[in-house]
Amino acid sequence: MTTSISWVARAEAVAPEVRPFIDGAHRDPRSDKVFVDTGPRDGSPLVEVPNGDATDIDAAVAAARTAFDDGRWSHRSPRSRRRVLLAFADAIEAHRDELALLESLDVGKPIGDALRADVPGCANTIRWYAEAIDKMYDEVAPTGPDAVALVRREPVGVVGAVIPWNYPLILAAWKIGPALAAGNTCVLKPAEQSPLSALLLGSLAVEAGLPDGVLNVVPGDGPSAGEPLGRHRKVDAVTFTGSTEVGRRFLMYAAESNLKEVALELGGKSPQVVFADCSDLDAAAKAIAWGIFYNAGQTCHAGSRLVVEASIEDELLEGVARTAAMLQPGDPLDPGTKMGAIVSAEQHARVSRYLDLGRQEADVRVGGAAAHPVDGGFYIEPTVFVGVDNRMQIARDEIFGPVLTVHRFDGHPDRAVALGNDTDYGLAAAVWTSDVTRAHRVARELRVGTVWVNTFDIADLSTPFGGYKASGFGGRDRSLHAFEHLTQLKTTWINVGR
Repeated sequence: MTTSISWVARAEAVAPEVRPFIDGAHRDPRSDKVFVDTGPRDGSPLVEVPNGDATDIDAAVAAARTAFDDGRWSHRSPRSRRRVLLAFADAIEAHRDELALLESLDVGKPIGDALRADVPGCANTIRWYAEAIDKMYDEVAPTGPDAVALVRREPVGVVGAVIPWNYPLILAAWKIGPALAAGNTCVLKPAEQSPLSALLLGSLAVEAGLPDGVLNVVPGDGPSAGEPLGRHRKVDAVTFTGSTEVGRRFLMYAAESNLKEVALELGGKSPQVVFADCSDLDAAAKAIAWGIFYNAGQTCHAGSRLVVEASIEDELLEGVARTAAMLQPGDPLDPGTKMGAIVSAEQHARVSRYLDLGRQEADVRVGGAAAHPVDGGFYIEPTVFVGVDNRMQIARDEIFGPVLTVHRFDGHPDRAVALGNDTDYGLAAAVWTSDVTRAHRVARELRVGTVWVNTFDIADLSTPFGGYKASGFGGRDRSLHAFEHLTQLKTTWINVGR
């Protein structure tokens, strides 16, 4: 792997394209406003980016609308769309280093993670949905002999995709992969903290053969660009990943405009429930630590709550502390770094406030302070709070940082389930036990979208991802189920009787 010195030199020379990508090319923005894209590695400005507004969104939606209505993409055969998306995936892989560097600079994640996980994950998602296109079949309903009833799944139309800053490449692919495979056209709005990789994706898609106007990318903040996209009457569906607060706004935008389809993947406060009969506490401890400290805790389904049977708490926490010691923040451009930066000064201040609050509410077992591997950057130590009551704010709120709260239970599994479910969220959970009956029962009773048993955060594109309660609804990312909120069912009833 390239050395850290080489990555720093590349970072100093990088000159990314920042203009909106609309109708097949990077265009001068309609808005004259800009925002500064700041690098969390050292807090220095990376580049000024146009802050797209309603006029830029109008242009992007118009291009997407025209491209959908004239059928340049939606009317292509499934095999034709498949060939283009496979070429798109190949182009992403061919630009691996460039995309990984932009991801690391924008988000502060370790360059090694971007190279090993984020760029390949993006390409693999596009490729998976490309391969799925010509494996999907319509239906023939069981009518009598005088009729033939066809049930077809058609593209919904123009899709607005709004993604957060924690996994820009992967989440962009989760949105546009199935949307494009189904024949839709897209307007992608990346988070203002991380616009650079998405803008490059737009140009790579067209170079791979995607027709002009099918994929458009408009950078901008929520009020300037996100709200106009959510309210646009020529947008047929919005798929959003982000905070629960903003997810509620997209429901309001849809209700106050054209009742467009809205699919939401929102926050999480995921429990890892560990029973005393867990057969491998060392494996559990490592998974618990990685599950909250990976990506500096900036993961929606991060295992931020440890629900542990009292008799094994100390032993388990010793293992968590050992792994946390190996995951101290480092320079994101060092290939050996395992935990990078917090995305912004604002998010760093938010997590720091929770650290202050946690010291008042509970006891610090590990960490609990800011770190300074690179001057000027935004870093937080891996932190573990013990003696946490589930009524405390650090136990209720999604902190979105490397902060684990520990909740002790005694006795019956129902108490563990009650603790696990005592949250507004329901995105994911894990159960650690050697009792297969208990594993099935607890997994069934936890009100979440994904339950791991004796592991954590193992994923495959064939399995759906999404949550219950305040973690979202209206659709699932990943798997064939992603087509459900990006397509519509049409029945065609044909009279063949005399």
